Amino acid sequence: MAEGPTVSDQFSGREEAEESGESPENDAGGGLTDAKRDVLERCLHALKHAKNDSQTMAALLLITRLCPASQLDKPTLRRIFEAVGLNLPARLLVTAAKGTGDPVLPPNELISLGTALLSALSTDPDMASQPQLLATIPLLLGILAHGSANQQQTCDENGEISEEKYDDDVASPGKLDEVIAADCYQVLTSVCGQPRGPEHLLNRGAIPALCQALERNQTLSQKMGLPLLVCLLSGKTKDKAWRKHSAQLLPLLVKMSEDFCKSTDQTRLDMCSQLVDVLPPGGFAVEKEILREVVSRVWGGLRPLVQSKLTPRQIGPVLVLGACLLDLYGWELAGPPKFCCLLVNRACVEVRMGLEEPPGNILSQDLQDTLTGCYRIMEAAIEQACNPAVMSAAPPAQSSITSLSLQQSKQVLGVLEEAFSALMYNLQQQMDPSRYGDPFIFATFRCLCSWLAEETSCLKEEVTTLLPVLIEYSRSHLMAANSEQALSNWMDEMSVANEKETWTGKEALRYLLPALCHLSAEEGPRKVLLTLDTPALLVYYLSHNFTSLKGKSGASSVRDPSMETACSALLNFSVTEPERVRKDQCFTTLEKHLSEALPVLVHKASLLVLAANYCTLGLMIGRLKSGSAEASQRRFFSTALRFLHSALDSALSPGPVKVSPSWEESWDEVAELWRLALQALGGCFRSQSWLTALVREEGWLRNTLGILGCCSALPDQHTQEALEEALCALANQCPLCKQDIGDAMKNDKGALNSMRNLKKVIGVK
Repeated sequence: MAEGPTVSDQFSGREEAEESGESPENDAGGGLTDAKRDVLERCLHALKHAKNDSQTMAALLLITRLCPASQLDKPTLRRIFEAVGLNLPARLLVTAAKGTGDPVLPPNELISLGTALLSALSTDPDMASQPQLLATIPLLLGILAHGSANQQQTCDENGEISEEKYDDDVASPGKLDEVIAADCYQVLTSVCGQPRGPEHLLNRGAIPALCQALERNQTLSQKMGLPLLVCLLSGKTKDKAWRKHSAQLLPLLVKMSEDFCKSTDQTRLDMCSQLVDVLPPGGFAVEKEILREVVSRVWGGLRPLVQSKLTPRQIGPVLVLGACLLDLYGWELAGPPKFCCLLVNRACVEVRMGLEEPPGNILSQDLQDTLTGCYRIMEAAIEQACNPAVMSAAPPAQSSITSLSLQQSKQVLGVLEEAFSALMYNLQQQMDPSRYGDPFIFATFRCLCSWLAEETSCLKEEVTTLLPVLIEYSRSHLMAANSEQALSNWMDEMSVANEKETWTGKEALRYLLPALCHLSAEEGPRKVLLTLDTPALLVYYLSHNFTSLKGKSGASSVRDPSMETACSALLNFSVTEPERVRKDQCFTTLEKHLSEALPVLVHKASLLVLAANYCTLGLMIGRLKSGSAEASQRRFFSTALRFLHSALDSALSPGPVKVSPSWEESWDEVAELWRLALQALGGCFRSQSWLTALVREEGWLRNTLGILGCCSALPDQHTQEALEEALCALANQCPLCKQDIGDAMKNDKGALNSMRNLKKVIGVK
């Protein structure tokens, strides 16, 4: 083929610019002269009335000679599209791929003209989403991956890849012309910019094709292919991309990690953002050993950057990459304790500096991204630094933050405290209803909650002052449910603590719940929480979440620790604020909910811990109420008595009584709740006289006495004391029950006779 400008050069105005010595971009704003526009109109007329492909291409060639694409406005491009359609460029590429030739142009010129047309037309967003253009994506990818159109992909009627025809053994015919490559990437980039563009590209094989182009170092693969691939991996399509194409992405990630370590500091800084997007989502199932090596290698290249003097703009991507590595493997591979302390310190410094903006100032998106990464480092540090095992003075045994010395732990907690002080001040100043839907505000809120879940003794005054803001923010999101699209999209793309989350509106309160559990146990913060109607918010949360559990079968019921935490906070209120429990309508609503929910929960084995919380909470409230029995109360107490009895093995065999098999696995978690429930049951006997008859009807007393009379001892002393307290209360309130207990004690055997306080109540020596 003779050397010279291709049709693509002509269509893009390159040849004309070279001949005139002008840049086509210089004329882009000025448009066409009247004379040229008159000629253009005649060419468009000829194009519209062309009778075959030869006439169409002749008219197109005239247009490309007359004016570069940069001088064609959108209406003109649309007229060309309406005259030519997108089928012609596709036919040109297919003809070139088949190698059958053309009476007008050779295969390379067909590709050049086809890609140039598509590139120009794709600059109009409406055209970039046309089905005819989307259908050319596999052809364009084949050209980029192999340097020609000889290898293709076959798509079904929906555009999904039905057969891949890339052959790694087929030698590339040579480097692809740079202009053609640029046109191909222009089309793909335009498609990627559409709302469903990444999904279209992913479904049509973009990931393996771009990986192959990078592996073979094809034309513009590094300059334009890698940014396009990074774009595909930076949004909602990331999970799907790794799930479908991990075999292609993992070698690319290995190569990038090797290049990262070999690069100069400046190149390494530039690569940080790319690695952030290319790394797999946290918790994703890929070849663990290979990924572990990659993470370890990247940490090796990242440490010198963290230790060097960088500007705020430079340190941002470094810290974000560090946060992503922590998401994948925690602190295990990060490095020695001294480096881990430095990483946390740098993250805390960036947070303090970044949040110093005056009230009302909106942080730049880059700074928000940096601070969000810093938050994730801080959250990971909190989890480790507040671990009792870490806070011991034992000498380090490993090389990570998990082996911090006591002094290092105190230093980490100190810098964290300073950062959280700045964070709370920022929330106090910036949090107003107009910004509740801001994803960055939520990220800040969530980070603070991770601190409060572990540490509420520091900065207590600031925390108490901030409670109205935190509660109102949580209430607003819970009531708004799924209405915040920005937060929904952000949660969809974020990977935190190795789990993907979907925004439902419950997240804000769910993150705050552990802190509420701690704060509701302290008098000062609890009084503030009561003024904010926090119990009512918790009751709403429980009933709202239970609705989703109710319809699931036992096998599909998934434990929700947040509901258990909400119960713990309500238990604190029930124990410490009896008058509020008696008068506040929300606790009446809670009683009704518990009476409806407990009969359902006791039949779901996976939710035993939640059932124990519901049972205990209901009994703690019941001990503060009095009056005649309602149907809902009878239902609750009947279920509670059967549930509590089911904790002990009913097999009447000599020796110590055992925890029943259904409770054994969870006993460490529920034992204290079970004992507290029995103590509360004793209080219920005293406040609600009708209960003693129910105890006899349900057989709880008979069955309990049977176990105690047969076994030699209970599982532990605390269990015995709790059960003894309930029996004493029952004996004091019910003469018939007292007689039944006395008759059982006359046998003078079993654990029953070791209950001294009960003997005194019964009058047995």
